[in-house]
Amino acid sequence: MMQAVKISEKVYWVGAIDWNIRDFHGYSTRRGTTYNAYLILGEKPTLVDTVKKEFYGEMMQRIQSVMDPTKIHQIISNHSELDHSGALAETVASIRPQEVYVSAMGLKNLTGHFHENLKFKIVKTGDRIDIGGDTISFVEARMLHWPDSMFSYLEKENILFSNDVFGMHYATNRLFDDENDEHIWWTEAAKYYANIVLPYSDIVLRFLQQIKQMGLSPRMIAPDHGFVWRKNPSQIVDLYGEWAAQKAANKALIVYDTMWGSTEKMARQIADGLSSAGTQVKLLSMHHTDRSEVALELLNSTALLVGSPVLNSQIFPSLADVLCYLKGLRKKNLIGAVFGSYGWNGAPLEDIYQTLEKMQVQLVAPVLKTAFVPDEETLSKCRDLGVVTSQKIAEKLA
Repeated sequence: MMQAVKISEKVYWVGAIDWNIRDFHGYSTRRGTTYNAYLILGEKPTLVDTVKKEFYGEMMQRIQSVMDPTKIHQIISNHSELDHSGALAETVASIRPQEVYVSAMGLKNLTGHFHENLKFKIVKTGDRIDIGGDTISFVEARMLHWPDSMFSYLEKENILFSNDVFGMHYATNRLFDDENDEHIWWTEAAKYYANIVLPYSDIVLRFLQQIKQMGLSPRMIAPDHGFVWRKNPSQIVDLYGEWAAQKAANKALIVYDTMWGSTEKMARQIADGLSSAGTQVKLLSMHHTDRSEVALELLNSTALLVGSPVLNSQIFPSLADVLCYLKGLRKKNLIGAVFGSYGWNGAPLEDIYQTLEKMQVQLVAPVLKTAFVPDEETLSKCRDLGVVTSQKIAEKLA
């Protein structure tokens, strides 16, 4: 029988570890993930969130290692996405809790998932429930990152259950921040923010201010993915504030693909120009890179330069894919440029230029393109483009 993990006097982790998942709706999860659920003991035992449907049995075993699951009085569903609610209907059917608490949008979404007349109780910001010996209060966190999202706060224990916020896709049996390698978790937390939370950065900033005004300063933050923040929970809160601000940094990201090496030659010259002018450069070939890694590198970049060959009078498929993905993430305060090689139709490169304009990227130059293999003059222009881009970054930093 799988065991629960005690995280405080009254709270146990009863979630599941998914060691093998490598793709989370288009996001590369090379370190797997966890689906965290929490059991709060007391006069009215409470389960906070469930797990992905396939891991229902694992969650129930962990609960059984602590108590009889049928004695659970109530369930809280902080987030209706199926990696946390997939096992909810089965859990409700087997436990038969007296109450299941959700936000108004949570009820709507769960009804859409399960197509049942769900008898759940709606709660909103400021609502509180007495669980006997402690109180749980609710804070709606709409669009962080779904409209139904909310936080649950165990008041006396001073633990914040934050659903997807402050989490990461990281499979680990070391359940606390101070037990994990900081380099690994920083990368995975940043990647999670870049791929999941970035589009809602304005909401993040407002929400962090709201939490501050409410006087919430939890000693522990328990998200639905990754580990529990117990040593320094303010660290991840501060990182969210930093990432949400999207301040300029002296870094440029070059994203490209190549058919016969011509676009790559141009990309390398641009990178050299940027570097010679003092800008940190990250050069990513989409032939070797997942789109979610591009999003991670873009998180702290100020410039985005996109290079593509032309195939069948279209931009190269790998560039079409990553641009569609990045457009949805809505990174702010970017400058950029477009470059590439073509055979007999260079017009598709203008399509990339227009896409960047729609992404509100400030373009620093017209499209730099060449027919077939770039000559020395073209390569010199590429290097100059790198220098000019570095200068524009410097202006943003000034």
